Amino acid sequence: MRLNTLKPNPGSKHRKKRLGCGESSGKGKTSGKGHKGQKARSGGGAPLGFEGGQMPIYRRLPRRGFNNARFRDKIEVVSVGSLEQRFEAGATVNEESLRGVDLVKGKFDGIKILSDGDLTKSLTFEGVRVSAAAREKIEKAGGSIASGE
Repeated sequence: MRLNTLKPNPGSKHRKKRLGCGESSGKGKTSGKGHKGQKARSGGGAPLGFEGGQMPIYRRLPRRGFNNARFRDKIEVVSVGSLEQRFEAGATVNEESLRGVDLVKGKFDGIKILSDGDLTKSLTFEGVRVSAAAREKIEKAGGSIASGE
């Protein structure tokens, strides 16, 4: 195979339909837009949600209810396996040290350690939440968790 012998698959490339190129082209005269009217004009067509001047449904229906999403706590998640790779034995794991090794970035309300992966080093955890399975792995490896959260 050489660069000068490369070809696209048969049927994958075809000419685009040439609009307005005579009656015999199949898309001549009005070019498939019918006769006159708003949708025949360039840039024509009604905006999204337009119902012909009738009050649109999204304005007829009342806005109801409450959504708590904007008040939810944003929790950064860190796996035990990534701690194994980035920290030396005996290290302290807190927000500053996790930012230092680029495991967490940006704004958040808390950090939670999850049990994905294996942990063989004993680490000390401060100011982070820990799942039950991760707590088991940390304590099995000889680590400790300060009772901050």
